Amino acid sequence: MTTRMDHVGVVVEDLRAAVAFFGELGLELEGEAVVGGAWADQLLGLDGVEADIAMMRTPDGSGRVELSTFRTPPSPAAPPSAPVNTPGIPRLTFVVDALDGALDRLRRHRAELVGEVAQYEDVYRYCYVRGPAGTLIGLVEELR
Repeated sequence: MTTRMDHVGVVVEDLRAAVAFFGELGLELEGEAVVGGAWADQLLGLDGVEADIAMMRTPDGSGRVELSTFRTPPSPAAPPSAPVNTPGIPRLTFVVDALDGALDRLRRHRAELVGEVAQYEDVYRYCYVRGPAGTLIGLVEELR
């Protein structure tokens, strides 16, 4: 039985840019490390793993995002750019104090709006942006 969710992992091309992006959302850098060796090869099913990772924590401490950039082996695929309704495409959603301000700050980090900012009744405003490596990031502003 699961006791809690530990973290979500996102592979990115530019670790510094990804740390800055998630920092704009208020996540705090918890730590950084270089990982590799036999245990990493075994875990990931790859040979010769060497990766830089940064662990980011939400301000309330309830969630973490692991950002990683692989030095080796090289990635065979381009970042995702599939639409939101594609099976298997992850979305990370964060509650923000002011959606418009968060969106403006993230655009300075190359975030691209997917669709439009939408409002659901008087409950919340919501949008998706493409973040580091094409990751879909939901931004929710609670109105109540």
